[in-house]
Amino acid sequence: MKIKDKLLGFLICLVISIPSWFLGKEFPIIGGAVIAILIGMVIALFWDNKGTKAQEGIKFTSKYILQLAVVLLGFGMDLGVVVKTGKQSFPIIICTISTSLLIAFILHKALKVKGNTATLVGVGSSICGGSAIAATAPVVDAKEEEVAQAISVIFFFNVLAALFFPTLGKLIGFDTTSGEAFGIFAGTAVNDTSSVTATASTWDSMWNLGSQTLDKAVTVKLTRTLMIIPITLVLSLIRAKQAKKNGEQTNGFSLKRAFPMFILYFVLASIITTLAIHFGVSANVFAPLKELSKFCIIMAMAAIGLNSNVVKLVKTGGKPLVIGASCWLGITVVSLLLQNLLALI
Repeated sequence: MKIKDKLLGFLICLVISIPSWFLGKEFPIIGGAVIAILIGMVIALFWDNKGTKAQEGIKFTSKYILQLAVVLLGFGMDLGVVVKTGKQSFPIIICTISTSLLIAFILHKALKVKGNTATLVGVGSSICGGSAIAATAPVVDAKEEEVAQAISVIFFFNVLAALFFPTLGKLIGFDTTSGEAFGIFAGTAVNDTSSVTATASTWDSMWNLGSQTLDKAVTVKLTRTLMIIPITLVLSLIRAKQAKKNGEQTNGFSLKRAFPMFILYFVLASIITTLAIHFGVSANVFAPLKELSKFCIIMAMAAIGLNSNVVKLVKTGGKPLVIGASCWLGITVVSLLLQNLLALI
């Protein structure tokens, strides 16, 4: 796919993101990322970009510009802080993932939902949304419509999280002088990387925290994302056992497919920062990259909004929406309870 094929969709996202950026500055309680996704969703009600010349550019922006934003966040972050945050949030991550998968399994049996759909919604809710679904789908031999439905369900609750979690955080009484506690909450309780960044950015905007919450939430989220590898490995072993029993072929586990490479680039960026600061470079040097990262997040949110069809999902989602809602609520409650138990709130 040539650059010119992506240009139109990229420019549309850029046009949406510029006013969203400035409106986010004026209305920090909403934030530029949420404004961008809402504008995109409103446009999507009247214009379906699928099959148009803009489609490839919008898809590119929603995936790769978001990954670029995450990598840019690595600049200005000390590697020691990254490792400490990962270790600090690991017990919560394990418990929330286990909760989501257990709920998905129970409701798969109780509601008689197709196994693949329930698995994809459970994995997407617990690990990292669309990326986890994309990595898991070939392992369980999921059909295209099952993948599309799972991604739509995850997207729906991503949008709700980005819209309501900052207000929920204020009501619960999260510390507003630091992004530490709310960053862990956003990183463990919100499904997809895109909405984690949107939710955290909104909290930073609300309380003028710079990128404290965003840094914390993204680090927690990337730790959580790495769980794709063991989960898809286990699922591939289960699927292989079933296939052998039924005399079928299976795709099996692929480390290349499961490992999100942008996490490696994020770590490399933090290593560069750590070394630079060690040799006397001011941390302010990395400030423009942080701002660029925030703008890239807003662009990605615009693209995700343009790809949404919430009305259709609500009309046709049915039982998968129930599973998604249950997983989402379960993860949220477990994350809050554990943060209380660990004295992180």
